[in-house]
Formats: sequence, C-alpha cells, structure tokens
Amino acid sequence: MSHLVHRSLRQDPPLAVSGQGIWLRDSLGRDVIDGSGGAAVACLGHGHPRVVEAMRAQMERLCYAHTSLYSCESAEALADHLVGQAPGGLTHAYFVSSGSEGTEAALKMARQYVLEIGQPERHRVIARRQSYHGNTLGALAAGGNAMRRAPYDPLLAGAFSHVSACYPYRGRAEGEDDAAYVARLAAELEETFQRLGPGTVMAFIAETVVGATLGCVAALPGYFRAMRAVCDRHGALLILDEVMCGMGRTGTLHAWEQEGITPDIQVIAKGLGGGYQPIGGILVSGRVVAALRDGSGVFRHGHTYQAHPVACAAALAVQQVIAEEGLVARVAQRGAQLEDALTHTLGNHPHVGEIRGRGLFWAVELVASRADKTPFPPALAIHERVRDAALEEGLACYPMNGTLDGRLGDHAILAPPYIATEEEIAEIAARFGRAVRRAVTLTN
Repeated sequence: MSHLVHRSLRQDPPLAVSGQGIWLRDSLGRDVIDGSGGAAVACLGHGHPRVVEAMRAQMERLCYAHTSLYSCESAEALADHLVGQAPGGLTHAYFVSSGSEGTEAALKMARQYVLEIGQPERHRVIARRQSYHGNTLGALAAGGNAMRRAPYDPLLAGAFSHVSACYPYRGRAEGEDDAAYVARLAAELEETFQRLGPGTVMAFIAETVVGATLGCVAALPGYFRAMRAVCDRHGALLILDEVMCGMGRTGTLHAWEQEGITPDIQVIAKGLGGGYQPIGGILVSGRVVAALRDGSGVFRHGHTYQAHPVACAAALAVQQVIAEEGLVARVAQRGAQLEDALTHTLGNHPHVGEIRGRGLFWAVELVASRADKTPFPPALAIHERVRDAALEEGLACYPMNGTLDGRLGDHAILAPPYIATEEEIAEIAARFGRAVRRAVTLTN
C-alpha cells in the first residue's frame, strides 16, 4: 500500500503517468479521454506548450518572493488581464492557491468591508442548500453540501444560514411557472433576511451555475436579478462562486454575464490556471476595495503562497491562450454539440432524469424511475458504477452522489477541455452513453 493518504485508504488508485491534449495515460496502460477535465479544471487539456514554456521562463527568472516585501510581474500582469477593463465593476484581483482559499478570502473581504463602512453588526452570511464553496472550515460552513459538512459540523461557524437552491427539476412545484418559482425563492431569501435581522447580514453567496453538489444546475431567467435586488435592498454584498463554472466554462468568460447582474466579489479558480499550477482567487468591485483603501488601508488576510510568481505566470498563459484563440466562443459552440449528442444518446433513457448544463459543463441526473424522479438507493452507488464503466470505455467523468440532500441521488458531470474538437465531443458523448447504459443495466 502507498504511504500517501489517498481519498480511499483501502485501495490505491492507478498512477496517471502522462497527459497530452484531451488524453491521459495511466499505469495500467489505458489511454483515457479526460472528459471532465479532472474536476472541470483542465480547460486547455494537458501539456499545452505555451503554458509549459511560460512556467519554465518564469522559474528561470523568479520562483518565489514574499508579498509582504514584493509584488511580481506575472501577478501584476494577470490582474491587468482579468480586471484591467473593470468587467462589471470588478477592478482588483487577489490570488491564492485554491478555490477554498478564494472563498475564505471573499468572506474575509466581505467582513472587513462592513467593518470599514461602520457596520460591525453585519456578520451573517446566507448561502444555499446543496451548494459547495470549498473544503476549508469557513468555506465548508458556507456551503450546503450536507454529506461533506456532516463529520465536521461541530467545528463549523454558526454565522451561516441556508436557503433553497434554484433547482427546477426537483424544486419547482407542480403547475408553477418559472416566474412564480423565482418569486418564491426571492421571498424565501427576503424572509431569511428578516428572520436574521437585515442589518446583521453581510453577504449572500451562491454558485452562478451549481457545480459538483447538484450537477451543473443553471439558474432560471431572472433568478439572480431577484437575488441581487434583495441584497441591494438590505445593503448586503453579493458573492458569486465561479470556481467551477467560471473562466469560460459556461460559454462566457464569467458565468454571471448570462444573468444580467454583476457580483461585488467573484471567486475563481479551476479554469483560471487550467491545472498547470494551483491557483485561485477573488475579483473585487471597486467600491469594496475603495472602502478598505480609504479606511484602514490594508486587507487583513494573507497566505505564504498568495500571488505565487509561477502560478500566476501559468494562469496568465492559460488566459492569453483562451482569449487569443477565441476559446470562449468555441466553448459555446462545442457545448451546443455536447448537449445535442447527450440528448440523442440518453435523452429517452428510462433512468436519465435530466440532462442539464451550459457551455462545456453538463451533467446527467440518474434516477430509478424517470416518471416520478425516484432516486436510486444509495447502497447501489450508481455514480461509482458510471465512473467505473466510463473508465472501461476509456473516458474519465466526474461522478457525485447525494444530489438531492447529501444522501439520495446520483449524477455525473462532463466538462471537456475547451480545445476538444467536434469529433472528440461526439466520442465523449458516445462513450459516456455506453457507460451509463452499462451501469444502470447492472441494477435491473
């Protein structure tokens, strides 16, 4: 057995030994299409020569300098690239090493903001059930992933409250149209503000398109405008978590561009650096930064490896390739192809409840009964069966259980690299379709 603490302590995983483009090769000799980009991370695939060269050049110049003394060229250039044109009023960037760290930074930024503007009573955060914002204790407390929260619940802060997700497949009542459902969710958020005390809430945090916990659930039209209106009415910040769905993944550079609103703070990670280096961060609106600058003049937060020179150089190269090669528009195009292919191969399958997503970010929710949406019994571990069947087909996908409530429900995500060709998208859908059919056939 390995001396490394793996996700499972009972069985060692195979080694990933090489990767090129959308392909991985493992120690069992399998060539596998990386159909989920890991966890929606590898947006440019593997071994991109321009990114590798940027990392090499940065390491030859400067590998590390502590941010208490220095900034570095790659971090400054990355910030300029991301917020130099102030998209949606976001004017500043802060870089860390993961999405979880990004959420922690966002929460601390929000708290310091309300302190700087003289509202110290604001300390509560409203989030959504069946959300995920990271695995550090603050991020885990913000998230609504019941399965991941449960073991650590005694350690989680009580400052977080949760409202319903916008989950039309299961949350919309019979006969309720989109507008009525959105209005009901807005009323729930308003009621939660009132119950907590509107003057005590500093922020509402949500994934713009929900990632691993619910499986690529996009909000209904008007939902985020309604949530934004409630936040604005009570003076709370809107934090959008785009760790998984951002940086081009859903067909626009920022997922919020499709919602008609902008956040006060945006959390980014996975597609930021494409897996070439660990990096995440936050993009912050000018008014939030101005409050800190004109108040204490400092952000009272920091990490040893924040704004790491090599990580920022890698991320800058990734973002330059995405921009210069028009890959965001390509994501929208390939995403439409993936939707069509999944619908064609699985749209009428009796155990496929819903196919949903945006851009190159799609999930299939698996059910025991399509007619009444009954989930499979958790003991069957359908998500794992789909994962294993997909690997046998030469495809890596991203499975998850607990879709409904942390215990019931299964789904699997596909999030191919942005560089995937039309033929590769078709092959991903075909292999995934065969895997799903094989996995659910074993239950009958």
